[in-house]
Amino acid sequence: MKWYKRDQHFLIDKNVLNRIVGYGKLDKSDIVLEIGAGYGNLTGEIAKKAGKVIAIEADPELAVSLHRWENVEVIIGDVLKMEFPFFNKVISNLPYSISSPVTFKLLQCKFDLGILMYQYEYAKRMVALHNSKDYSRLSIAVQYYADVKILETVPRTAFSSQPKVRSAIVEMTPRPAQYEIRDEDFFMKFINAVFSQRRKKLRNAILNNAELLGIKDIDSALKKLPADLIEKRAENLSPQELANMADILLS
Repeated sequence: MKWYKRDQHFLIDKNVLNRIVGYGKLDKSDIVLEIGAGYGNLTGEIAKKAGKVIAIEADPELAVSLHRWENVEVIIGDVLKMEFPFFNKVISNLPYSISSPVTFKLLQCKFDLGILMYQYEYAKRMVALHNSKDYSRLSIAVQYYADVKILETVPRTAFSSQPKVRSAIVEMTPRPAQYEIRDEDFFMKFINAVFSQRRKKLRNAILNNAELLGIKDIDSALKKLPADLIEKRAENLSPQELANMADILLS
């Protein structure tokens, strides 16, 4: 069985397809990246509005159908192993199994707007705020780079083959970070560590991950941190508070 038959669910509902394109606010000046173009159901709708579509598809048999439009450039290959050409908007029904790596690859690019389909549970974590059950390292990492919001949920019946879960259309608008951090790599490592043990107080989560974080003198490091905050769980701290703590650990 081909990978896409297991993982990629083709959007067939015309109303949903039209709404996705509408959310993109496209005109002929736009160069749109589409990841996981499949048979071209979404590709064709984007091509009607945009100046150019760059359609990436891993399967050569599927990609054959994407040459129907003059303003569509087809790229066959693994999206995670290629360098993206220039684009200013991205509109895609993403293969769900690679949602995270594709999202963070996109966030390293400069673009104006993303309209992306995700599993609903994943989308909820993307937009979650602290003190909520869906707040996670994903929430912080995505929101560091972009404003994100769920535009609508999409039922299973909008796809062929049908996924086992609901989906959601997410708007992602890149912007400068809203707070400063000393070392981005360390910050991402830090939130990964503290959310890996989200039910523990921050003190214990840092203590248990000292080696991963490269902290040699853990007792001294813990004494530097605000006493009231390290007695809380990571899920109860704002991104700014967690960023401040990561900076202190680096000092």
